Order: sequence, then structure tokens, then C-alpha cells
Amino acid sequence: MHWLTAAAGAALVLFVLRDIFHTVGHPEGQGSLSRFVLSTTWRLSRLRGGRGRLAGPLALLAVILVWGTLAVVGWALLYWPSVPTGFVYATGSGPSPGGTNRILDALYISMVTMSTLGFGDIAPAAGWLRIANPLEAFFGFALLTVAVSWVLQIYPALNRRRVLAIRLSSLRRASVLVRLRDDNSALPPGVLERLSTDIIQALVDLSEYSETYYFPDADPNSSLAASLPYAVELARVGAASSRSDMRLAANLLTCALEDFAGVLKDRFRYSGLTMSEVFAAYAAEHGNVPADGGNHQLSGHQGE
Repeated sequence: MHWLTAAAGAALVLFVLRDIFHTVGHPEGQGSLSRFVLSTTWRLSRLRGGRGRLAGPLALLAVILVWGTLAVVGWALLYWPSVPTGFVYATGSGPSPGGTNRILDALYISMVTMSTLGFGDIAPAAGWLRIANPLEAFFGFALLTVAVSWVLQIYPALNRRRVLAIRLSSLRRASVLVRLRDDNSALPPGVLERLSTDIIQALVDLSEYSETYYFPDADPNSSLAASLPYAVELARVGAASSRSDMRLAANLLTCALEDFAGVLKDRFRYSGLTMSEVFAAYAAEHGNVPADGGNHQLSGHQGE
């Protein structure tokens, strides 16, 4: 029976390691556990009818806490069959008669080791435990490092997304769509080509850091979810231009937008919708009114 407990603990630790690898270390990957925690936190944050402005940070914190908790429990299950005989207790801190503190002792040992605080009143005595304990300490330090690096990777991607949204908002306020409809306008096709490049960058960021989806922007002018329908309108009007260079740039923009919509369909339950419907649903999910082709400023639904 004891070996089953130890095997369950080892399996739990390996499951956490696998989830961390697929979420942080694997490009365009996401662990099943982290995906579940992120999506559940997002849904819970929207139950009150708001935009879920804190959903992203709370979801990241929840994932890290779940990883840490499951790892502590997994290592505790590994230690539990060896408690108390495999450990040396300081005077006065031994287990109570009958071993009623075995589970608590195993959890205590695991938490102290995982947090790299070092031992106080309990230390490993058995040979394999003296190897396992440093490994868990290394695991805890690695988990802390991964958590910090994960956060540091996400926020630059969010900044790039906001820059693209503000760029689209600026083009909208500058009446670029009106100039695009005018065949005599000197509007350079590079405007649409630059948008294509920026949208491809946003696509790559969303593919590699899909957790950025759960970070809605309160300001509609910096919300990519609200601005993408305007980019679709730019591509549609540009494709009807009499200028061949503008039509080419518009086709490039359309391809980039279709690829972005494809990522949303594959990862966030927007399957079965057209590109325009995907972007409209994306904007609604983030609490924004999709931008149209007009010149007025973007506006979004009020939260809570």
C-alpha cells in the first residue's frame, strides 16, 4: 500500500512538471491544468457582468498557486510512507503516539523543503530521502524562477498588443478609411502593410502566450478586441481600390486577419463563425463595442 502512495506522489509531481513545461517552456503550447485554471478564472470573473479586468492577473496567480499546492502534496505523498521512521525529530517534536501526525508531518516537511527555508525540527535520515529533499528544494526554486519569468514574458506581449490597438484607433480618428475610399488619395499602401506585420506579431504573441487572451483592456482605444473589426473594414475597402499596390497590401492584411481569427477559433471556442463574427464575439467577450468605419471615438460597455 505504501508504494502506491509513493507512486501517486511521483505521478502528481510529474504531472505538474509536464504542465509547467507545456505552459511556459513549449512554444505555442499550454498545459491542460493551466488552461483549465485560466478559463475557469475568466468565467468566474465575468459572472458579475463586468469586463473581468482583474481576470488575467488573478488567473496567473491561481495557476502558480495550483502548481505549488499540487507539487507540495505530491512530494508529501512521497515522504508519507517514510514518516516518522525515515526522519530524525528534534527533542520534543516527535510524532504523537499512534502516528496521528504522519500526514501533517509529511506536508510540513514538503512545504519547508519546497519553500527552500531549510530544516528546523525534522531532518531526513534515510539515504534516498537525503537525495529527494534537495531535489524538492531545487524544484521549489525552479518553480519560483518559472513563475517570475512567465510574468515577465507576458507583459511585453500585452504591450505590443496595446500598441497595435492604439495604432488602429489613431488611424480611425485620422479618417484613413475615408482616404482609402478615394482613388485619388495619395495614401501609401505601407499603412496596410505595416498593419499586416503588427497583426502577425499579435498573432504570434497570442499563439505563444495564449494567457494574454484573459487580459482585457479597460480603455476601448487600447483594446485590440474592439479595434480588429475596423482592420477588417480597412482590408475590405482596400481590396476594392483601383490601385494594384493598395489591393496587394489589403490582401496581405486580410490574410493576417484570417490567421488571427483562426487562432481564436482553435483556442477559444469561436469555431463555426466567419472572420467578422469571430472578431465581433471577441470584442463582446472583452466587454467592448466593435469599431465600425466611422470617425467617432471608440466606446465600450461600462463594467459592473
